[in-house]
Amino acid sequence: MQTIKNRIYESLNKQVNDVLVNQIIDFSSKSLDEFSNFVKLIGVKDGEDLYKFIHDNKDGANDNDEPSKMRPNSAGESNGLTKRKIDVVDGEKSKVKNNSINFDELDEQPKIRPKNLINYDELDLIVPKRKLEQKTTKRLFKKIKKEDAIRLKEVPKEERRFIPQVDELVEEEVVKVTPKKKESKIEEFKFDLSKLDSSKVQITNSYFFVPPFLKDQKEYLQVFGSRSIDPTINPIKDTSSELASMASQGSISVANRRSKKEKAKHVKERAGIVEEEEEEQQQEEEIVQETITSPNLRKTLPVYSVRDDLITTIRDNQVVIVIGETGSGKTTQLTQYLYEEGFGSIACTQPRRVAAMSVAKRVSEEMACKLGDLVGYSIRFEDKTNDNTKIKYMTEGILLREILADPNLTNYNCIIMDEAHERSLNTDILLGLFRNLIMKRKDLKLIVTSATMNANRFTKFFGAAPQFTIPGRTFPVDVFFNKSVVIDYVENAVKQILSIHLKNSQNKSYTNDGDILVFMTGQEDIETCCDLLKEKLSLINAPPIDIYPIYSSMSQDLQKRIFRPKNEKRKVVIATNIAETSLTVDGIKYVIDSGLVKVKVFNPKLGMDTLQIVPISLANANQRSGRAGRTGPGICYRLYTESSIDQIYKQPIPEIQRTNLSNTMLLLKSLNIDILKFPFLDPPPKDLLTCSLYELWSISALDNFGELTELGKQMTQFPIEPTLSKLILLSTKFKCSEDIITIVAMLSVPNIFHRPKERAQEADAAREKFIVSESDHLTLCNVFNQFNNIKRNPNQWCDKNFLNCKSLLRAREIRTQLILIMKNLKIPLLHSTDEAVRKCLSASFYQQSAKISKMNINGNPEFINLRHSYMKMYLHPTSVLLNSNLSSNYVIYHELILTSREYMNYATTVEPIWLLEYGYKFFNEEFGKYISTQEL
Repeated sequence: MQTIKNRIYESLNKQVNDVLVNQIIDFSSKSLDEFSNFVKLIGVKDGEDLYKFIHDNKDGANDNDEPSKMRPNSAGESNGLTKRKIDVVDGEKSKVKNNSINFDELDEQPKIRPKNLINYDELDLIVPKRKLEQKTTKRLFKKIKKEDAIRLKEVPKEERRFIPQVDELVEEEVVKVTPKKKESKIEEFKFDLSKLDSSKVQITNSYFFVPPFLKDQKEYLQVFGSRSIDPTINPIKDTSSELASMASQGSISVANRRSKKEKAKHVKERAGIVEEEEEEQQQEEEIVQETITSPNLRKTLPVYSVRDDLITTIRDNQVVIVIGETGSGKTTQLTQYLYEEGFGSIACTQPRRVAAMSVAKRVSEEMACKLGDLVGYSIRFEDKTNDNTKIKYMTEGILLREILADPNLTNYNCIIMDEAHERSLNTDILLGLFRNLIMKRKDLKLIVTSATMNANRFTKFFGAAPQFTIPGRTFPVDVFFNKSVVIDYVENAVKQILSIHLKNSQNKSYTNDGDILVFMTGQEDIETCCDLLKEKLSLINAPPIDIYPIYSSMSQDLQKRIFRPKNEKRKVVIATNIAETSLTVDGIKYVIDSGLVKVKVFNPKLGMDTLQIVPISLANANQRSGRAGRTGPGICYRLYTESSIDQIYKQPIPEIQRTNLSNTMLLLKSLNIDILKFPFLDPPPKDLLTCSLYELWSISALDNFGELTELGKQMTQFPIEPTLSKLILLSTKFKCSEDIITIVAMLSVPNIFHRPKERAQEADAAREKFIVSESDHLTLCNVFNQFNNIKRNPNQWCDKNFLNCKSLLRAREIRTQLILIMKNLKIPLLHSTDEAVRKCLSASFYQQSAKISKMNINGNPEFINLRHSYMKMYLHPTSVLLNSNLSSNYVIYHELILTSREYMNYATTVEPIWLLEYGYKFFNEEFGKYISTQEL
């Protein structure tokens, strides 16, 4: 036997111990092939010769021979270092065992000193072809290094040079190890509810558990649920300023005339005025179309004079920053120039859906083609393109969703990011994605169009990309400020309109010397301004004027009317900031600037975005005044004092620094992008970033370690907010997917109920037919189902039932799109009970829940937020839960509306046992014990 062992030592260059030798001898009892494969793993090349040698000498071997001892070191001393063996067992971590194999046991006079303190070949022998998990390996060797460092002191200095550092061994071994991602156990948390009496369960406490991947960022989560409503980066520079006061107080006229507006709207609908307007609109559209399709119009635009130079610049550079003021023709003409020059398929992003639709319509008319064929558009829940489309206008959100399906955007040769200076959230994300994409696709052309502001930022961001300026044709604009502080900006705007219009109305030879553009904050301000202006005009003898409101939610057909050809009537366009850059209205001489704008701002108290009226920036103010100088000298009236200029920002706060980023983070995670390394043009505040990641974890889109869950991956397939995506995906579990997609579609459109004050009782009686007393959500579902069964005259049915037919038709379109997505994901359409729907809602909205704290003097309930008990909340006045006998004290809600109170919009009663079951991350103390065991 000793002869056999000596032969084995020789084959392995003496770098073995008796454990390994005995394993080789035992393996020789197997076939030659098995033996050869086995010894090949440890570096024996002459496996066949060794196999024959063992068998030839085995019979005469003395089994009682003592195993030969390895020779001591050259100094004749034992070094005292302990040899270790690592056993890998399925399902268990690697364990370290002391085998007490000393260096004295090494073979006589080894030609090469032991290479390792630990025999790594031995690892594969004990468990062939098995690799250690990387993190376990590092942790194990760290322990080994510490223990061996102590023993190393006993080794003579002259011998230490033969012993490599453990760090070297770890590095060498880790290279061989395939990293294995540590999987989250978040969904493995189980809580036995069978022990609880569901009738006695109450939610008395909420908990703030922080997942392991955010433990180091806990300080940035303190803003969550803060009593303060101030965002980290406040879009208001000076909260005590004149414009800030105007923004917080709002318009008195809007508040006073809300009921009159509803009455006027109802009278118009009953009188058939809407139909007359539609007929007039069709005539105007025909005129507009004839004007637009005239080939001479394109040649009058400023961009036409530099067409060839612009195309040459784009050919010679991968990225070009095009600077041109609104009205220069860059949006409508650049896509056509690129198509005419053979640049292939072209995508052009727009910050608003209205702009995407209207520009696509205009370009298709200029190219004399059908909209949806060569030229088309794509917005959320509406795609008007086909396989022949070469010029595609779309919202930025649509392009982001296309990147999810095709990260390299192989369907496009040119991409134009229009109006990039507006710095919407999607704009900033696309800019970062494109900076990485152009490195992969050298054939891709990227054109970023911008007004003068921010142009240099884009140039630097893309590594000194060339700028191309389209010469403007602007005229001087005189700017006038108010001498005193404005009390009511809507009423003041109406007075200014009348002052302009009436200044030469006494002249018998009156002519329209220019149209008027008024900037307001939103739909309610605009409609109030229109109504008030019409009322004032009816009381005086003044030349007639045409009044056109325009805001983002207005249909394309209605907004088309502002482009009618100039006539004797003066045109007054009352618009939101959509008219700053996205739309160009010819003939404007006068601009009236309220100095305010409505923006989305993350509210830490509510934990969600809210629409807030804030002062504009100086850049926006200059952009607005510039609208008056497009066709000739103009005048701008600013409804604020000149001193206000020092109290506003020079540039607007980018959306990425003031809004909830949950949807954006979900998108980046799904693209496997490291958020910390993402090239943001302006990085978001850390608390916004951390809060958004926390929100995604709280709805199970991210696991304990910040990685996308399977649920999170599927959520990205839906073009809606993450919570609604989760609601749809969970509906299969509760077998109520058909009801849930209807609810989601209805939540995605404006309010469907119409309640004119003078006919409030009739409207309430009509509404009773649809009410499901326990749920606003189920009431919406009931309304849609009845509407969907109406085959003839849906408008008449809606009028009879005080419903908004336009919103219901839009909900039907959205529902159809959601069904297509569900079919692609192979999610079945199932109908279930009302209780199943309520359970599904509680499983998706547990983080937005409240319970009754008391009943007020009117008999209506007052609520407290379950996550933030200091927060009082109320049912929205339109909720069906008001004046109902509620079966539960607990509700979930879709959103909060912040006015003088926090109103829960769209609420549904739920059972506390459901919240405990599905909302364990907030309401179950046992989950806190569980998550404390989770480690990165």
